[in-house]
Amino acid sequence: MPARPSASRRTVLRGAAVAPVAGLGPAACAAPGGAAADATPTAPVDLGGESGVAKGGAKLYRDRNVVVSRDASGALKAFSTICTHGGCPINKLQGTTLICPCHGSRFDAATGEVVQTPATEPLNELPARAAKGRIIVGPGA
Repeated sequence: MPARPSASRRTVLRGAAVAPVAGLGPAACAAPGGAAADATPTAPVDLGGESGVAKGGAKLYRDRNVVVSRDASGALKAFSTICTHGGCPINKLQGTTLICPCHGSRFDAATGEVVQTPATEPLNELPARAAKGRIIVGPGA
């Protein structure tokens, strides 16, 4: 029987680099400080002027973990920007597509639906309304 080839240096180093994060799952995607970011406002949150979200567009509020979109008729929708795959805060909006930095999941900011896996669940929708020219999101909105 021929001798089994030994592992290359590259294989050994690659395995050593991956070993510290193996088995962490969602914890590897947690927000800074090790805790998953809290995406759901517990009270109404004023996100600013209503004019900040154009018809057919979307705006990402990174500091609130919220995206707000406006359809062609002017109706507002809001979604949590915590990825439903690994709990990472989504920090990039390209047009009306949200892009998760951890594993590349993509979501439609107008519907919350997944447009690219690995996520399989849509984003959590949040109550949203306009009041006195301001966008209000969260319970009681």
